[in-house]
Amino acid sequence: MFKDFWFGLSCGFAALAFMGSAAHALADKPNIVIILADDLGYGDIGAFGATDIATPNIDALGKRGLIFTDFYSGHSVCSPARAALLTGRYPRRMGISHVFQMESPDGMPREEITIAEMLKDVGYATGLVGKWHLGSTDRYMPWNQGFDTFFGVPFSNDMGNFHWYNNREIVYEPIDQAYLTQRYTEKATAFIETHKDAPFFLYVAHSMPHVPIYASPDFLGTSQRGLYGDVVQELDWSVGEIVASLEAAGVMENTLIVFSSDNGPWLAMGEHGGSAGTLRDGKGTSFDGGSRVPTVAYAGGEVSGAVVTAPISTLDLLPTIARLAGATPPADRILDGRDVSGLFKGEAASPVPYYYFEAWNRRLDAVRLGDWKLKRANSFFVPDIIMSWALRLGEFSHGEMLFNLATDPGETDNLIDDYPEKAAALRSLLLEGDKIVPERRERIMISTSADRAGYGRLVTMAGIVSLVIFASLGGLIFFTVRLIRRRFFA
Repeated sequence: MFKDFWFGLSCGFAALAFMGSAAHALADKPNIVIILADDLGYGDIGAFGATDIATPNIDALGKRGLIFTDFYSGHSVCSPARAALLTGRYPRRMGISHVFQMESPDGMPREEITIAEMLKDVGYATGLVGKWHLGSTDRYMPWNQGFDTFFGVPFSNDMGNFHWYNNREIVYEPIDQAYLTQRYTEKATAFIETHKDAPFFLYVAHSMPHVPIYASPDFLGTSQRGLYGDVVQELDWSVGEIVASLEAAGVMENTLIVFSSDNGPWLAMGEHGGSAGTLRDGKGTSFDGGSRVPTVAYAGGEVSGAVVTAPISTLDLLPTIARLAGATPPADRILDGRDVSGLFKGEAASPVPYYYFEAWNRRLDAVRLGDWKLKRANSFFVPDIIMSWALRLGEFSHGEMLFNLATDPGETDNLIDDYPEKAAALRSLLLEGDKIVPERRERIMISTSADRAGYGRLVTMAGIVSLVIFASLGGLIFFTVRLIRRRFFA
């Protein structure tokens, strides 16, 4: 039903020119704008089925360009997903296993080549506004990965020492997260105005709707889904402001705009965690709700109102942008994405495997080719009811599963016994995927434990002092109670 709806909608919009502007192909060296939400679910955007959150600007961008019903992030959690987007490579190759914590001494390997670095080589101005989260020590910050300017934050908004950077300078003031989306938007539109006369790459990585969620007073109470909906509607406003800025600068028709999310919704957060819509489970899982994300794109309007149902992923962005910008993608390493620029001319994309790694990148869980997905058997010591209901991790015990995602996007009908040949072919692809291993050392995602050798005497003394204090307090309370009882109740 969902795809029938979009088929009809795509036919209806295919003949329309949005806002009266002429449709044409991108010129040489188009501007590139990537807008990334954080933990936004597949069911949180109007164009993807949300009825209680209004997202007219994001929906309009898709109607003006392309709506991707089967678009995947490069991973199901934050840091690995962002590394995949910027490099076109599975994060497992980089040794990135999970999320970089604020105290991590590590980051995405400096040897990785990002979209920003690739585009700088062909004359682009490059800017990042928003969340980085690929390492917070100097050597791993955006200015060492190709970005000329950086206005934003080093990691997630739920981490300690959350602070703002104006380029390389830390602003030592508290961040009012209620105005964070507006702050990002102001910086993004200023970047466009400053660089409108030459090709530019702008990466806008919002902190919302990652918990804790905040909306400015202008948007509080405006949605039908509580605070979460208000937050998403403010993100939609931000998209509208960026589009308006591009149009005011006269560069809209020569700009590729991609709106997406780093991964699926954090369902464990309840009302603050978003919705995966028709998909199964969410962030951190290898079911489709973990990495299949709502995505729209605009590329000059040569294709308008198209609905792309073929599986595409953020891994495809770097090689696609390279083709559009006349840049050279790195040839000294394996790229897992491929050029899909033909989509912006109405051409089809050839099917390639998409691999689902589990949240900590310890193993390969599943593969999709075309409409079919095979998920390996899994077992876990925590009882199924806790995993599926309380923790919402989706990694509970199950046997091998085969799904036809074209007819069963919710992954509810296991066809493993009905299509043995399909399963066998996908098992072969999984074996190929098992060859994807870290090319360098595993990155350190959290701080290492401190060496406390020699602290024994200090710990003992602290224990003795604590014991004396508690004993003294206990004695004081005891004798005070006795005195009161004798004086007033004798």
